[in-house]
Amino acid sequence: MTLFRILLLAFVLQFTLLFGQEPVRMVPSPAQPRMPLRDRLFFGGNVGLSFGSLTFIQVAPLVGVRLNDKLGVGIGPSYSYFSDRRNPQLKFTTETYGGRLFAQYRVHESIMLYSEYELLNAEVPDLLYTKLERRNISSLFVGGGYLAPIGQRSAVMISVLYNLLEDSYSPYDNPVFRTGFVVGM
Repeated sequence: MTLFRILLLAFVLQFTLLFGQEPVRMVPSPAQPRMPLRDRLFFGGNVGLSFGSLTFIQVAPLVGVRLNDKLGVGIGPSYSYFSDRRNPQLKFTTETYGGRLFAQYRVHESIMLYSEYELLNAEVPDLLYTKLERRNISSLFVGGGYLAPIGQRSAVMISVLYNLLEDSYSPYDNPVFRTGFVVGM
């Protein structure tokens, strides 16, 4: 009988406490208006040019979106053309293409942390070095960079990256140094 009285008392107290409280009103906190997508987009990339008996052309644009004041994510294609005409009997020309996904986090107004996954398709020698074959090459970069402003919403981006997926066919040697432009930051 004592257990019954304790449960009854707990039941009565529960309802007394519930009905004795003021009603809770769900008042939304004033939310900051979210910027439109067009104001959060940024564009940029890298361009490389070298002409002569060794010709190299690289175009790697990017488009990203700022998720908040510090974090941005994006994508970009990559294309490279290489031609070696130093020896007329052994002319060599190749193209490399692919794409990348990236994330950048601003630690400070001018300093950022950066990570990127890149997948390139390139011509590489087969195992016996008798012919070239196309192969997909993955790279996973981590590192950081410096943004040097060149206007209100533009900057030159200088970064130092480390490729965590070193592949014998990778076109990169660690560390990887990059320079590019960003507009709309």
